[in-house]
Amino acid sequence: MNSPCLKHVEQVCSYGCCSNPLFSLPEFTSTSISTSTSTSTSSACRKHFTTTTTTSFFPNTRFTDHESLPSYKDSLITFTQTYPKYSDTARVDRIRGQEYYHLSLSNRICLDYIGIGLFSHLQLQTHHPSTPSSSDLHSDFPFFNTIYRSVNLKSQLLHGGEGSPFESCIRKRIMEFMNVSGDDYSMVFTSNKSSAFKIVSEAYPFQTSRKLLTVYDYKSEAVDTLVTTSEKRGAKVMSAEFKWPRMRIHSAKLRKMVERNRKKKKPRGLFVFPLQSRTTGASYSYQWMLKAHENGWHVLLDACALGPKDMDSFGLSLIRPDFLICSFYKVFGENPSGFGCLFVKKSMISILEDSCVGIATLVPAKNSSFQAQSDEEHSSGTDLELQQEQIVTQGEKNKGLPIEYRGLDHVDSLGLMQISTRTRCLINWLINALTKLEHPNTETKTPLIKIYGPRVRFDRGPALAFNIYDWKGEKVEPALVQKLSDRNNISLSLGSLHKIWFDDKYVEEKERVMTEGGTKKSKGVPDIAVVTAAINFLANFEDVYRLWAFVARFLDADYVEKERWRYTALNQKTIEV
Repeated sequence: MNSPCLKHVEQVCSYGCCSNPLFSLPEFTSTSISTSTSTSTSSACRKHFTTTTTTSFFPNTRFTDHESLPSYKDSLITFTQTYPKYSDTARVDRIRGQEYYHLSLSNRICLDYIGIGLFSHLQLQTHHPSTPSSSDLHSDFPFFNTIYRSVNLKSQLLHGGEGSPFESCIRKRIMEFMNVSGDDYSMVFTSNKSSAFKIVSEAYPFQTSRKLLTVYDYKSEAVDTLVTTSEKRGAKVMSAEFKWPRMRIHSAKLRKMVERNRKKKKPRGLFVFPLQSRTTGASYSYQWMLKAHENGWHVLLDACALGPKDMDSFGLSLIRPDFLICSFYKVFGENPSGFGCLFVKKSMISILEDSCVGIATLVPAKNSSFQAQSDEEHSSGTDLELQQEQIVTQGEKNKGLPIEYRGLDHVDSLGLMQISTRTRCLINWLINALTKLEHPNTETKTPLIKIYGPRVRFDRGPALAFNIYDWKGEKVEPALVQKLSDRNNISLSLGSLHKIWFDDKYVEEKERVMTEGGTKKSKGVPDIAVVTAAINFLANFEDVYRLWAFVARFLDADYVEKERWRYTALNQKTIEV
């Protein structure tokens, strides 16, 4: 992986400052790597960012009534004054207005997307003029379709080639966007992230490298698939634990699992690492991958939760994972269909076991301008041989047709600095604002919400996990919060935190979690169901302000009952509590 942005990253400052994340996080503050003057400067910059955020917005203020919140206009003025670098990202607003205008027309806030779209909504309209009204967020008109076929993974990686010209074009653009060299990695398309994980678990040589070590603070269908398949093939599964309440990695425990006996030199197994939690926003040091490699592990980097241009950062040019998984949407804000990508380091292919796996093949959609118009074009059927014949035919017809990936192009043109600055300002303002909400008339000053994971922090990710509590201190069911947010045109997600470790000083909080219950227990501690919000690169201040204003409505003790009555009175579906 190349790193053209190294110099660019190191020069970012004034709330765009970003020292090399390889050395920045607390798990490795005691390493032998020397610190430089630039690192000290960056540390001071980060501390200043945190202090500025917590002291500039609503200092010594608690909001106990949703009607007492400052107006959007006044809040925006304070926001831009406090974060002057945010104004440098105004180009994002122009891109949003021109290429993703459906977000404004629909009045829908999309805080349930983590990922990148290949194309823009304007392209959807151009390629599919018969698309329904632009305010319809869930168009069924794709740019391409996927068909699935079974292949021998090793043969496909070694001899499968680039596929049709259409697929080859997409492959080349994605590898360029991900900053991955075709000289070092082979790639296959998959139906989704879960499929990519399953393919790895079916081909990895667990008979000789028996361990599987994962680092996730949340439940994931993809990881569950990986674990289940790996266990069936003889893998010994281990997991990192995360310290309550900030959900930091329990470094001592993970280090013990990663490090091997110096006398033993045989391969350890597969280390699966996400760099960032897509649920809590916790960020993890790149050095865990370095340490894993040093101790004989193969490393799988889960890049699905990374920011749009995080692959340009310095750390990944030093640490080349053996496997890399990412995923893409077709169009942001549309029906979130897309595909996954599995990159395999070429030096790894020889040790993979022969396995028959299902991969995806991308073909131009009918009625798309990616598909050359021909009166003699065959209709697509279910017969695989006919479909594969059509792939070649359509590819040849489209060989000279340039494909524009505006979604990726926009991200590339903005770059790491603008995107990270924008999302950093938005997520930290939101967290600070949410912590200012407090129930009225309670002697204990009961906060409205509980945030799981890092609070205001420069290097946190753009995701947030939280729960809402009523004035009695009882948790409002996350599913109910999601339903009510949807009624208010705000799309949120649900998640489940797990592998939580409580220090002895948090005995009371542990008992409370046990009392509240949750989903399936893990070593006696229930998984915690949470509401999640993700700040994407197209998000703006209005999005986070509206979420804040929505959450504040729960300060009204009768809010849920009022909503139930209102929708019943309107003969709409009753919200089930």
